[in-house]
Amino acid sequence: MGMSVTISAATGQDAEQILKLQYLCFQGEAALYGNYRIDPLVQTLDSLRAEVARDCFFVARLGDEVVGSVRGRLTEEGAARIGRLCVHPRLQGHGIGARLLRAAEAALSEQHGATVFRLFTGHRSEGSLRLYRRVGYQMVGTVDSPEGVPMILLEKPAGAYVATA
Repeated sequence: MGMSVTISAATGQDAEQILKLQYLCFQGEAALYGNYRIDPLVQTLDSLRAEVARDCFFVARLGDEVVGSVRGRLTEEGAARIGRLCVHPRLQGHGIGARLLRAAEAALSEQHGATVFRLFTGHRSEGSLRLYRRVGYQMVGTVDSPEGVPMILLEKPAGAYVATA
């Protein structure tokens, strides 16, 4: 390829690319659960633009192409909720997801005072679970999503950065 992937804050101009990437990346999740009405697949462009403007939102770029994204926001109790981590299927397995997570965690901790990071993933999402465990997240509970998908809740204290290979 000759180019390196860069991580930066998302802007409103990225919203359309993020939405298309999210739709592509979450097809596999939908297939795992036989449910194509999961939030990432039905989100509107307007609601995504609102999230980009409101939340701590990062993208991975390869040149001008958005090839990954993650978002997070502080909850009322000082925890940061991180969500919808996605990396283009052709670039998965190269550490981009871990880099996006580190960027979101650093910003949420340093700029917003987050003391703990929380995220959810489907119980059958083995690739996601491997990544989250590798970067220091631990399972703390389970909950059903509004769509009826059993979700695993994972947490990690702020400042607990784990080296990734």
